[in-house]
Amino acid sequence: MKFTLSWLKEHLDTTAALDEIVETLTRIGLEVERVEDPGARLAAFTIARVIEATQHPNADRLRVCMVDTGKGAPVQVVCGAPNARTGMVSVFSPPGTYIPGKDITIGEGVIRGVDSKGMLCSEAELELSTDHDGIIDLPLDAPIGAAYAAYAGLDDPVIEINLTPNRPDAASVYGIARDLAAAGLGTLRRGAVTPVAGRGAPGVTARLDLADADSHLAPAFALRRVRGVKNGPSPEWLRRRLVSIGLRPINALVDITNYLTFDRGRPLHVFDAAKVAGDLVVRRGRAGEALTALDGRSYALDTDVLVIADERGPESIAGIMGGEASGCDESTTDVLIESALWDALMIARTGRKLGINTDARYRFERGVDPAFCVPGLDLATAMVVDLCGGTPSEHALAGAVPQPDRRIVFPWSEVARLTGLELPQSEMARSLERLGFELSSDEGDNNRVFVRVPSWRPDVHGKADLVEEVVRLAGLDQVAPVPLARPTPSVPRPVLTLLQKRARLAKRTLASCGLLEAVTWSFVSRERALLFGGGREELALANPIAADLSDMRPSLLPGLIAAAERNARRGMSDAALFEVGQIFLGAGENDQRVAAAGLRQGTARVAGAGRQWGEKTDRAGVFDAKADALNLLTSLGVATGGLQIVAGGPSYFHPGRSGTLQFGPKAVIGHFGELHPTILDAFDAEGPMACFEIVLDTLPQPKAKPTKVKGKLDLPELMPVERDFAFVVDRGVQAADILKAAQAADRALITRLAVFDVYEGAGVPEGKKSIGIAATLQPRERTLTEADLESLGRRIVEEVGKKTGAVLRG
Repeated sequence: MKFTLSWLKEHLDTTAALDEIVETLTRIGLEVERVEDPGARLAAFTIARVIEATQHPNADRLRVCMVDTGKGAPVQVVCGAPNARTGMVSVFSPPGTYIPGKDITIGEGVIRGVDSKGMLCSEAELELSTDHDGIIDLPLDAPIGAAYAAYAGLDDPVIEINLTPNRPDAASVYGIARDLAAAGLGTLRRGAVTPVAGRGAPGVTARLDLADADSHLAPAFALRRVRGVKNGPSPEWLRRRLVSIGLRPINALVDITNYLTFDRGRPLHVFDAAKVAGDLVVRRGRAGEALTALDGRSYALDTDVLVIADERGPESIAGIMGGEASGCDESTTDVLIESALWDALMIARTGRKLGINTDARYRFERGVDPAFCVPGLDLATAMVVDLCGGTPSEHALAGAVPQPDRRIVFPWSEVARLTGLELPQSEMARSLERLGFELSSDEGDNNRVFVRVPSWRPDVHGKADLVEEVVRLAGLDQVAPVPLARPTPSVPRPVLTLLQKRARLAKRTLASCGLLEAVTWSFVSRERALLFGGGREELALANPIAADLSDMRPSLLPGLIAAAERNARRGMSDAALFEVGQIFLGAGENDQRVAAAGLRQGTARVAGAGRQWGEKTDRAGVFDAKADALNLLTSLGVATGGLQIVAGGPSYFHPGRSGTLQFGPKAVIGHFGELHPTILDAFDAEGPMACFEIVLDTLPQPKAKPTKVKGKLDLPELMPVERDFAFVVDRGVQAADILKAAQAADRALITRLAVFDVYEGAGVPEGKKSIGIAATLQPRERTLTEADLESLGRRIVEEVGKKTGAVLRG
């Protein structure tokens, strides 16, 4: 919600400075996001007089102007504007000035052989309008040398507030002024509207063609005709006011409705009466109907959409946007002004369905003041007659304006009970009355009052809402912080669950591994969901915010892949990203999981990213993903002694460069590996990409410890012994199977097994491979003899041969 300081002061009689107004707005719950000072942007532009304008000697369309800037000697400027002439007063920008309309900074130059030291500006170049046909032509009495922004009133600060959805009353400048007046920052200028006396009927009947069950969709529809108007550009004050808040002036009739939308929070619409055939009827849309709206786009309509139609069909999408066919232009002479009430939920659904966001929708879906329906029509009529002339008719009203009469029994003690803030009853009553609430005392109870809620506050329903109103005007800074009482004076127990602790620790661990945290959407397109095992009907969104965000994600990897691909397109091809977040496997109670995932691309390996002259630079691969996954499990305290690493993974991983982490066939905890080429093609990404994903919910619980005292330090007194074995096996045998078989030879004595060599080639039969393993033997009771080592070696060879078919390499 944007407005200017001068606009606010039309409704608020105050001497408060801008800083005080901004501070007060935030204090009472209307948080100020930014304050723009357009005067600073236009500070370098000054008023100047063209004392001589002659034809350029080398160009037919250029003039050489001598300009009196009010400071020193005249300045020579080459100007191409057709209206540049001797004696005119315009706007001058010296060299070094930034021109916002052209996004350039001008300097001294030579144009067709003639020096030019500055520029005479058009409105388009100052972004005041789209008029670039000539330079700004000011009155002859404009002060030469003065700042143009101050002279033209363009130095009016623009305030933008972050309006919460529960405050529709503050979606207008008048409503904001009412809040500031209630906070004691001035006096509200009463906005009573004088009814407009009309002549005769509008000539067009307004009707509600809705079933009884749909009567709440359009409670009231008011219409008035103004004959003999002269449409054209709005006056300067109105155009400037709309431009200041980012709106484009169109013509007087349209600008009036836009102005009242922001000034009084009353959306309206104007129809060209000559373009309307027959009566205007509010009804549901029909299958097959379409409407070309004022934004030039065609929208398909159906029974879920409420429309205003004439005999030819829909002329407006109710409460959201009018139709192009009945829009007002310079040829309009008779106008129909519409002021209606619409169901907030219906407007929100229609807006989302059609993908239309307008200022009218913004207000109707939050709730407008029903009592201002007909007064808003009178106010618009008065402005039309004032700015465009014409003769108004009487207004026609279909339906009835609701008369809300919400009353709340409010104990004054509720403020202290909920907030701990002790305030005098008189102060609390004054705050509520200033906000428009009507109070009547309870003769039987001095601590209680009956409060009637004003029609413009649909968000106030109960006692707690009234407490909020009182406290925000008193100031939340007056509420003293009080710690929560503890049931016992003992040290409080930890409140985080194991899953929450693991999620936090996972983020720290992965960041320490050199990965950068990414936070991606919880939604993906249906096509990408299907690629990663998702796409169930129950996980499709009913109202997606975008077509490519239609399904809940079954994995964190789609978001990370898309993020890495976007970075690569911008020159950051060595990506190392991670995310810890929720994934969705179904609609069941336990189908929402917390996962940790990481991705490495390019040279972003575990050892570091980038090329180095002294080392061979390899791209990230499956073993980098495996290292990240195992580092994460270790940091989370998961015992990896029984962890099985099985080759292969889901279909989105490369079948020969991936693995599955599990504690058994039914206890899969995650996967790692390089992505399948088809997945990379689907994301239009370059590979390889090495990824892992671990579902934190599936990790085994840590063993309960009766005490936190560390276990006894175990340092063997005897030296370990290492023995190497080289086995020849079929190419399809996995090294993990050999290690598992060798460990079974003596689980107590063999403390470590590792693969140190894999070889295929000369000396090894076709279809075979040689795998070398190193076994670390740790004696505890006595030194191992040669016989002990020979015996253990035979057992290792036997176990490996029996379980894998391997033979000892000669």
